[in-house]
Amino acid sequence: MTSEPHDPFLAAAAGEPAHRTPVWFMRQAGRSLPEYRAVRGEGSILEAIKKPELAAEITLQPVRRYGVDAAVLYSDTPSVAHQRRPAAPPRAGAR
Repeated sequence: MTSEPHDPFLAAAAGEPAHRTPVWFMRQAGRSLPEYRAVRGEGSILEAIKKPELAAEITLQPVRRYGVDAAVLYSDTPSVAHQRRPAAPPRAGAR
């Protein structure tokens, strides 16, 4: 796989030299953004990540705002706990 010279993240991920160090955000980095809070609403993160369009939107918000090269969508700790114990949903405000 040969990356385009304007894609430093893809070049670095492929082990190729990049013309600059790529910068990316993990999805959780967007929690402080007002647009994140507006689109996510009152539901839990578990509810949000079950909706592909919403998961994509909250992942891309910091990319659009800050112009970084990529975003990393990952499975939050609560989703692992939810799969192991679906009867114990995370508490509101729990970190």
